[in-house]
Amino acid sequence: MEKMDILIKQVRLNDGEALQDIAIEDGKIINIASAINDSAKEVIEGAGRVLIPGLVESHIHLDKALIADREPNKSGTLKEAIEVTAKLKPTFTEEDVYNRAKRALEMIIRHGATTVRTHAEFDPAQGFTGFNMIMRLKEEYKDLIDMQVVAFPQEGIFKTPGTEKMMYEAMDMGADIVGGIPYNDAPANEHIDLIFKIAKKYGKDIDLHQDFADEADDTSIEYLCEKTIKENYQGRVSVGHLTALHAMSKEQLARVIKLMVAAKINVMPLPATDLHLGARNDEVNVRRAVTPIRKLRDAGINICLATNNIRNAFTPYGNGDLMQIAMLAIPVGHLGGADDLPTVLPMITENPAKALGLKDYGIEIGKQADLILLDTKIKADAIIDLPERLYVIKNGRVTVKVDTKVTIHR
Repeated sequence: MEKMDILIKQVRLNDGEALQDIAIEDGKIINIASAINDSAKEVIEGAGRVLIPGLVESHIHLDKALIADREPNKSGTLKEAIEVTAKLKPTFTEEDVYNRAKRALEMIIRHGATTVRTHAEFDPAQGFTGFNMIMRLKEEYKDLIDMQVVAFPQEGIFKTPGTEKMMYEAMDMGADIVGGIPYNDAPANEHIDLIFKIAKKYGKDIDLHQDFADEADDTSIEYLCEKTIKENYQGRVSVGHLTALHAMSKEQLARVIKLMVAAKINVMPLPATDLHLGARNDEVNVRRAVTPIRKLRDAGINICLATNNIRNAFTPYGNGDLMQIAMLAIPVGHLGGADDLPTVLPMITENPAKALGLKDYGIEIGKQADLILLDTKIKADAIIDLPERLYVIKNGRVTVKVDTKVTIHR
């Protein structure tokens, strides 16, 4: 009998269940059983460690990563972050964007991401410099990570003449998702209408930077939900940030959540960025300025934790590790309770897989073999241990392997 490609021995899929062997061939999981004795080209000894599906990075900006040292955001506000980045973007060359985005991409691959959705910017000042390089990396790294590219108009559409035409051009050039930013354009509702028009023309999903603000006095989330239902786009719209919800009254929030549930909106809280930029004007009782994760989760809304930015004016730190983002979200979102903690790992695995429309995801026979072997033996501790990712497997091939042997010299 011909050898299978990989056999992973004795791994923990769920706490309280027997250890399992996982057989992989031709990029797929072909068998899961308590003992598989067939031979394999590569055998990985799990020794009771936890095996999870690949991490899904659902919201990141690879094209503007690693520029914090060029022009600092001294006030730490969203306003200055946008201004600083807008000033820098015309100076980006293709080589510059390519090299920085490549480094950031390799960071998230090293930490176990097997799928990523990245927003790629363009505007009349910088043209398609960044967008083109992201599309290039999508092709070059397709064996290591699946990439969805969002056509993203950071500077707005109506307030930046020429951008509307570029939105259509980006879709023609191969963008996977239609992006938008209602809060940085005027009027916001017309911005949303245009995004839906483009999405319907190309049959694509929508991903918006939505209501990123400390206050809730100028939001468009309710209109977005109503539009989503009207256009029969339930489940196909994702929003990042959505921080203004934390400032809503109990009654207003309940109304908004009810609409979001009906529209099946996917929400990507971005705690590393939102904590850094939010509530900068609060002098006492400084707010967390993060969308109310627990309330949204409890209502049945699909929550996906994501990185957003790595070392730029929006987020001047980060190393591409989604587990660190999830760990940050635990105290920020009051997710450390016995009933809450088990809901966090799905926020960087199954939930974003659902939001991104991944049909072949998970640890089941016949699914794509995108897997991570963690250096922990308790699945419930998979986040709080911040475990080393010993093996990352993408499409049935080992892409990352880490030796954790540590010698302490006395």
